[in-house]
This record gives sequence, structure tokens and C-alpha cells, in this order.
Amino acid sequence: MSEQDLYKELWELSFLVEDLVHGGWERPHPAPPTVPAGAPPLVAGSGERSERKPTGGDDPARTLGALHEQVRACNRCDLARTRRHAVPGIGRVGLPVMVVGEAPGADEDVKGEPFVGRAGQYLDKWLAAIGLQRGRDVFITNVVKCRPPGNRDPRPDEISACLPFLEAQIALVRPRAILTVGRFAASTLLGTQEGISRLRGRVYRYRDIPLVPTYHPSAVLRDPSLRRPVWEDLKLLSSVLRGEGAGVHDASR
Repeated sequence: MSEQDLYKELWELSFLVEDLVHGGWERPHPAPPTVPAGAPPLVAGSGERSERKPTGGDDPARTLGALHEQVRACNRCDLARTRRHAVPGIGRVGLPVMVVGEAPGADEDVKGEPFVGRAGQYLDKWLAAIGLQRGRDVFITNVVKCRPPGNRDPRPDEISACLPFLEAQIALVRPRAILTVGRFAASTLLGTQEGISRLRGRVYRYRDIPLVPTYHPSAVLRDPSLRRPVWEDLKLLSSVLRGEGAGVHDASR
């Protein structure tokens, strides 16, 4: 990526997060200015020019916290009427893995944290099997941030309402890899209607981030025969984190 392209990406991200934090949808914005010839280089990993001192608004951790407060106050769809707590996610900026599920369940609705019930305990075992731990290595969130009544599937309008939050989380956390669990997480980020059984077993990309789809822990609790394919997917994720070559596939094919 050229410096001008990186500058453009940071410019667009700053507006996206500002829109979300201040309660609006993504709106039209002016084009980014051209990087002046001879301008000081960007400092690697910070997105700031070397002579500029960071301010509170430049801190991704603080921006992520503000984004999560916006999630907790969100009323963009009818799920706001039935939830106890919105569930933004758990983890911090810079963790190497992001796990994206579908929507909170009853336990998550009570506690306000993702994956705290049986499925969450099972997910923790999956992560431990490849040397990962939530909070230490893994940021965990869902496509939809509020519990659908009766644990039904999230509706398209609910996914659309929450998607900007997820996109901003990914942009701020910048994980080295994404693990999606369940069909809604995979189809939302990959932009496909293919089922999870056809998508799993391969590495895709969400923007420039490797993405590995697998079954949801609750599905595996119901059907133990899915354990083997999940283990294969976890090993695939582990190989991606080690930088080993894994072919990237196009979900549209």
C-alpha cells in the first residue's frame, strides 16, 4: 500500500468512527487531501506524522471505548426494546485474533459480555487448544450486539444496523486474523450466502485480514460430529498466525 493509499484509509476511518460515536450513520465526507511532497513519513504502526504529538482523540483504545458506549446506547433497531444489555465485545486494541459470532444469547444479555454461557466456555476450550486466551490474545464480539428474542436468528435489518459497529471494531483492533463462528458471521463479512459447511476449511480475506470460518460452538454442542472439522479449522487459524502459507479463497466462487 502506498503512503497516499494509507493516508486515504486513515482519513476515511477517522470519519467512520466519528459518525458512529456521535450517533449518525456513515455520511458523505470530503476527499482526503493529497500527501504533500516532502512531508514527514508516517510513523510505523501509529498512523501519525513524526512531528505531531498524539492527542486523546488519536488513541485507538479510547476511540474503541467510545464506540462501545455508543453500542450500549444504540436504539437503531427493535432489539433495543427487548434487550437487557447491549453486548459490544470484550478485549482491547492490538490483540492478534478477533472472534466474531452471530448474536448474544440469554446469558450474554444478562451479563453484557459475549460468549459467557455454555457455548462461550466451549469456545474458550477451542482457543486454549491452539494456545490462545480471551482477553490476552483474542478480542470477542458478535455481528449483532443485542439478543434477538428467544435466541432466534438475527434479521437482515438488525445485521445492517449493527454492521457499522463491527466494521469499526475491526478497523480499530486490527487483528492479524479473524475467526468467524456460525453462518451469519461468515456470510456477513464475506458477502456471500454460501453455507458454513461449504465455506469452512479455507482461508479468506476481509479487506486485508485473513479470515477463517468455522461452525458455531452451540452447533458443535448439539452435533459432536462437527468437532473434527472445527479442529481442522482451528489448526488452519494457528498456521495463519504463524505466517505459514495458506491459499486465500474467494467466497464468491
